[in-house]
Amino acid sequence: MMFDSLVIQSPKRTPQAQRGWNGFFPYYAGYPESFARALLESANLSKGSVILDPWNGSGTTTFSASQLGFASKGFDLNPTMIIVARARLLPPSEADSLEPLGRETVKGIRADQRILQPDDPLLWWFEPATAALIRALERRIRSQLVGERTSTPDGVRLDHISGLAATFYVALFSVCREMSTPFRSSNPTWLRKPKANEALIAADREAILSAFTANVKNMAEALAERAEEPQKDHAIAELQLADTTSTKLPKGSIDMVLTSPPYCTRIDYSAATRIELAVMHPLVDVKMEDLGRQMIGSTRVPDHEIEVDAAWGSTCGQFIANLKAHPSKASAGYYYKTHLDYFEKMALSLAHLARGLKPAGTAVLVVQDSYYKDVHNDLPSITTEMAAAAGLRLRRRVDFEFKRSMAGINPHTRTYKRAAGAVEAVLCFEKCQEAIQQ
Repeated sequence: MMFDSLVIQSPKRTPQAQRGWNGFFPYYAGYPESFARALLESANLSKGSVILDPWNGSGTTTFSASQLGFASKGFDLNPTMIIVARARLLPPSEADSLEPLGRETVKGIRADQRILQPDDPLLWWFEPATAALIRALERRIRSQLVGERTSTPDGVRLDHISGLAATFYVALFSVCREMSTPFRSSNPTWLRKPKANEALIAADREAILSAFTANVKNMAEALAERAEEPQKDHAIAELQLADTTSTKLPKGSIDMVLTSPPYCTRIDYSAATRIELAVMHPLVDVKMEDLGRQMIGSTRVPDHEIEVDAAWGSTCGQFIANLKAHPSKASAGYYYKTHLDYFEKMALSLAHLARGLKPAGTAVLVVQDSYYKDVHNDLPSITTEMAAAAGLRLRRRVDFEFKRSMAGINPHTRTYKRAAGAVEAVLCFEKCQEAIQQ
């Protein structure tokens, strides 16, 4: 590949990029569709190429690849993101069926509290009558649109869920996200649990069902607009619930990786989707604490001892040493351990990605730097050194500076003297000969 010919736009998401069909997937992600599309179009890939996003999130990469006619694979640990990414892939030909099916879905829905299990997580935020109505609506979607290939005797296969079912779940997610606004903190990715004696959310039947059918109608209209865009031949997008630290790709099975790994900024991605996971509870009984512990960038202390690995590179080693020596509270304990967890998981993931790439395959990673207190976490350089140890050679790097970052939302960051904003680096790697021979 001619790396200089890659078209690398700003990976910053803008309000303009969140309109139309993409506006229904407002989940935290690394880059907009325009960024992914421009990169893939300029990568000179053959028709049969396979694109992988191992941290697929809301499905920007798999959607963009599908629009361009490329087969793709998208991994994510969070079941919510499998649903969201599948809905995003719904073809425009389905637009005309959404509204009638939406009206049929809400017919006769009533709040029967007898259907609620005592441990239903919807009861964390909603009054019983409201939770019962939401659960009744979810059950109707499940009975109408989730078949035997998805809900099997051995458990739910989210990789088999239909685009229609996923779209209706996303419409219900949106209703619940909007209703749960009082429990969102200053961090826009965080949904907290109610405090003791705090009033729970109550809403009447008409308001909930009207909001749901309005969402379905709006999604149908936005999807129909996509029919005006040029369409490529059908391409398969395989979505899989997978952990990048342990999922071993078939050797040489991937032509290009395009992804944005979780940032090292202590964003709890599982907490960001608590309400969606609660809605999905009958499909996937996930303990949110366990999910949060598994994720890269977990805010929880790992359950095993981790030592600094020289293969992580000198930049990482120096950062870890500076963090551990920092005089602030818990630096040498909690924060030291959670950062070791992050870097160990990243190193394992990069090794699996390198193995899966074809000879001379390409990996493009969008990585953002950050700070621990006043200590610079140069994650782009750390990632470059880790990737080199895994057999990936950096061929091009493009930096974009932003005045605001997710980490800067915390008002306590102003306590320390450090550069404002963040640098988001687009790192372009090639699988080197040494890795091919392993």
